[in-house]
Amino acid sequence: MAAVAKHAFVIAGTSSGCGKTTVTLGLLRALMQRSLRVQPFKIGPDYLDSGWHSAVTGIASRNLDAFMLPTTTLNGLFSKQMQQADVAVIEGVMGLYDGYGTDPNYCSSAAMAKQLGCPVILLVDGKAVSTSIAATVMGFQRFDPRLNIAGVILNRVNSDSHYQLLAEAITRYCGLPVLGRVPTMADVALPSRHLGLVPAQENAQHDERWQNLAQQLEQTVDIDRLLALSHLNSLPQGEAPAIPDPALAEGLTLALAEDEAFNFYYPDNLEMLEQAGVKIQRFSPLHDTKVPDCQMIWLGGGYPEVHATKLAANIRMRESLQDAHQRRIPLYAECGGLMYLGESLTDGEGEVHAMCGVLPGHSQMGKRLARFGYCESTAIQNTLLAKKGETLRGHEFHYSDFNGPLPAAFDCCKWRDGVAVSRWQGGVQHQATFASYLHVHFAQRPGLLNQWLSFARNSL
Repeated sequence: MAAVAKHAFVIAGTSSGCGKTTVTLGLLRALMQRSLRVQPFKIGPDYLDSGWHSAVTGIASRNLDAFMLPTTTLNGLFSKQMQQADVAVIEGVMGLYDGYGTDPNYCSSAAMAKQLGCPVILLVDGKAVSTSIAATVMGFQRFDPRLNIAGVILNRVNSDSHYQLLAEAITRYCGLPVLGRVPTMADVALPSRHLGLVPAQENAQHDERWQNLAQQLEQTVDIDRLLALSHLNSLPQGEAPAIPDPALAEGLTLALAEDEAFNFYYPDNLEMLEQAGVKIQRFSPLHDTKVPDCQMIWLGGGYPEVHATKLAANIRMRESLQDAHQRRIPLYAECGGLMYLGESLTDGEGEVHAMCGVLPGHSQMGKRLARFGYCESTAIQNTLLAKKGETLRGHEFHYSDFNGPLPAAFDCCKWRDGVAVSRWQGGVQHQATFASYLHVHFAQRPGLLNQWLSFARNSL
């Protein structure tokens, strides 16, 4: 390991909803105001939290996903981004020890902190509690003595007197430094909808509130001490993922759907394509009238159900996508993209909207999660991303179901503690179009994108 002068820390919580994203955004802005080069990260597959990181900082936030990515690849991607950064602010997932199943050392914030060699700053809700807060902190502290919980930040603590009481209890009984408090600030509450937070793209104009939050944190959190506790002596050892075959990528243009309806993309995925030589041309299914000239198309996840009326009204774009499909331009769609490619979409109010008709079938919004979590999907036929028999690891999170006559492309399985807890079939390959609910990180396997690129070369 090479010696470096870097800082990194994981903002972890006692549970989901304890304020990790808001505090992370405030710290990112506060550190930027100190002229430090920040690099935001998000543990796990979440697009929405990382989207807010990117919007607030202007720097692409990276997902650290131990389920989809081998250890050496994840470490390599982390270290690569840290080459141009002074400090990594890593937002955790759910509670500190919540992982895949009941194993706290697999896909949890704690496991990631140990893998990267980063200290944990534990965010604890201080509202309506006094000495009992020490019992909460002590439980997290003793659950894994190997984990470096370097300090505590108290959220929703509005007075100095309350803060002093809580800090004294934690210091006395846990021996941990308490770095400060974050008061309740109604104007920085993040809006949400059924998939979680509202995407940052819809609220980018509310920039002043993060400046206000950063100024608040400078007053009530000891950021100097936070930096002192988060000094890294080295970066984790790893290797950057192999890029796709440049000979296959040369001369190819990818049309990427990106607007209010479709915006769930991992920056690492896009960079892998660009590094191989693929040109990315962005377009909007909501606002444009045709797909750009291209040899590949990607429709990512998002909220087509929220924008279904406008998507349905843009008939020329729907016809352009139908034409591209008929010309066998390889089209890849994830989740929301799958819904858009069907014949119709029934929204949460029961209204039916015409969609592209590229895929025979219909999507229907439900009132509860149809599927959520990590899964392994084994191809039962050749697809754009996997040949028959190959397995993809990914993440599903959707309230809709898609039903149609085409045979499924994948056998899917969700595991928990080594036991298969559910199995299903999903995804469709129709001519040169592949669509599924699975969100995939391309760096999980060398050569994963070469199949898609090979299809695309036939479009030249």
